Amino acid sequence: MTTDAIAELREARFTDPGTITRAWQSRSRRTIAGDDSRLFIVAADHPARGAMKVGDDALAMADRADLITRLATALSRPGVDGVLATAEILDDLAFLGHLENKLAVGSMNRGGLAGSSFEIDDRFTGHTVDQMAHDGIDLAKTLLRINLGDPATASALQANADAVNACAEANLPVMLEPFMNEWVDGKVRNQLTPEAVINSIGIAQGLGATSTHTWLKIPVVDDMERVMAATTLPTLLLGGERSNDPEATFRSWANALALPGVRGLVIGRSIIYPADGDVVSAVDRAAALVHGEERI
Repeated sequence: MTTDAIAELREARFTDPGTITRAWQSRSRRTIAGDDSRLFIVAADHPARGAMKVGDDALAMADRADLITRLATALSRPGVDGVLATAEILDDLAFLGHLENKLAVGSMNRGGLAGSSFEIDDRFTGHTVDQMAHDGIDLAKTLLRINLGDPATASALQANADAVNACAEANLPVMLEPFMNEWVDGKVRNQLTPEAVINSIGIAQGLGATSTHTWLKIPVVDDMERVMAATTLPTLLLGGERSNDPEATFRSWANALALPGVRGLVIGRSIIYPADGDVVSAVDRAAALVHGEERI
């Protein structure tokens, strides 16, 4: 990404914001399934929830030009099908031309800020169904934290159910990313046992008056065969935090990708901020796993 391109973007946002609208209107789109019905999506909706940390760097995702450059690099690689982000990031990418023939996935609820006392009360402060339909965004995504000890879970469940209904009405697929979790020493901790993930799937896939447009986005845990037996919904695997053992992570992804119902990966920080700094290599390897060009 050149400095001139970022400067042009900044100028357009100030002098002619309609250029962003026109970029969405003229964007070339593709089918969701693509050529092989497998999807590799890069994720970058973390900053809007106040989660910018990667490794030991608490503000790794804070530099917007750097983040957009990393995403542009990822989207330029073969096998990368699209990007999941909040509106301002997708608007930047659309203006700069990086969403041509790529899937745009809109992140809907970012109000449960990371580390906050109200984290479970995850308000829908991001994309709306009406705006996604207007812009031609291809999929929606919600985060659903299910905490049996926190009363705010009830409103979060209702909000996600409403989103499922609205997306179905708009013929827009929506990925629910559910986690069972608990409060530990004032912080929300996700429960990553097979039993917890299975329970979260059972709750999430029952939300809404119809499941016709509902997908799942779930973590890779032990006993993924049993986990995936819990649903018939299209399922993408999330990447999670950057691992200290990337080889083990790639092996776990490869094994899970072979299971029935798994359609691909949605990976963020571990791919666009790899420990060795080589975004191209990390992205290419993950894309090869998803699209069947690499075996581990």
